[in-house]
Amino acid sequence: MQISEITPIDSNYPDSLREIPSVPKTLYFLGELPNRPTVAIVGARRPTEYGKRVTYQLASELASAGIAIVSGLAYGLDSIAHTGALDAGGQTIAVLAGGLHKIYPAGHRNLAIRILQSGGGIVSEYPEGMPSLRQYFPARNRIVSGLSLAVIIPEAEASSGSLITAKFALNQNRLVMAVPGNITSPTSAGPNNLIRSGAIPVTNSSDVLAALDLTTADAKPTAQPKSKEEALILELLEKGINSSEDLIQASELGASQFANVITLMEITGKVRNLGAGQWVAR
Repeated sequence: MQISEITPIDSNYPDSLREIPSVPKTLYFLGELPNRPTVAIVGARRPTEYGKRVTYQLASELASAGIAIVSGLAYGLDSIAHTGALDAGGQTIAVLAGGLHKIYPAGHRNLAIRILQSGGGIVSEYPEGMPSLRQYFPARNRIVSGLSLAVIIPEAEASSGSLITAKFALNQNRLVMAVPGNITSPTSAGPNNLIRSGAIPVTNSSDVLAALDLTTADAKPTAQPKSKEEALILELLEKGINSSEDLIQASELGASQFANVITLMEITGKVRNLGAGQWVAR
């Protein structure tokens, strides 16, 4: 894919990034920029099973509610957050600390490809050819939080780099949220300390939506039908008619015409195939 670049004067430059201190002068990206409300999930590179499970659950539930998940493509909870969003059929954005000519870490190249194939994006402020140097990662974190309405820390040690993202979030007037954990676990020290300092405790995705004053309907981007047939199918799906057989009967479309329309809707991201002839609107 060709790397695109935009600056703050371009209309498609994310409004949220225009608001932060040290606005990225140029943003390079592959794929798509966020087109819906965004939440960052970042955390430990060596998480516990608890942290993995909680992160996956939050990411998948928020993505299902229409939230785009932002993270850093790193090993550990970052990659699990991306994966949870993808498995739910949602959009996820990865922010890198180097040029987009080379995915870092290299072990997540397939994950990066999956992000792009699923309508997400990979973003950096660094031009093609720039290596992912250690000193670039803290600056990268301000973009992770800057793209987001809130930052969630499921697990992180007390000195974790993930807490830098939380600090940026505070400076950017973003919400900071944390998942409470076992007080004897080193990877829960970071979130527990954040909660003690005023971060919003998160035990499920409803806590996040409530803190952001969003409902699932608010968060989900409105699918724009391209024809009266698409509009009819979306209307029927909203009424709870989900099977191909019932949709064909209720829409009074022929089987072949329905197959053509629903296939195009799936390709363009308006509906999701649950298998066994079941459909839902994205």
